[in-house]
Amino acid sequence: MAAASGATSGEKGSVHIVYTERPEGDEPEAHHVRTLASVLGSEDAAKEALVYTYKNAACGFSAKLTPAQVDEISKKPGVLQVVPSKTYQLHSGPGVMRQ
Repeated sequence: MAAASGATSGEKGSVHIVYTERPEGDEPEAHHVRTLASVLGSEDAAKEALVYTYKNAACGFSAKLTPAQVDEISKKPGVLQVVPSKTYQLHSGPGVMRQ
């Protein structure tokens, strides 16, 4: 199997959410690990990069990926969309009105 895309270039990965089709006759997490391994080069690398597996309301996973890996995984069969993960802060404090 080829070396992980972007692994030798020193690129740093950031967390992305990868939306996939629901796998038929397969456990979602196992399918997600295999999809990720096809880009990263091994199941061990995939398990290390995997942050979370989504399997209820949506099917997919979040993982740390470099820009080159995002490009490569976007082209895989069954991958619907790849988007950067964003964290939002809720603001509250003394200036918040309460009733």
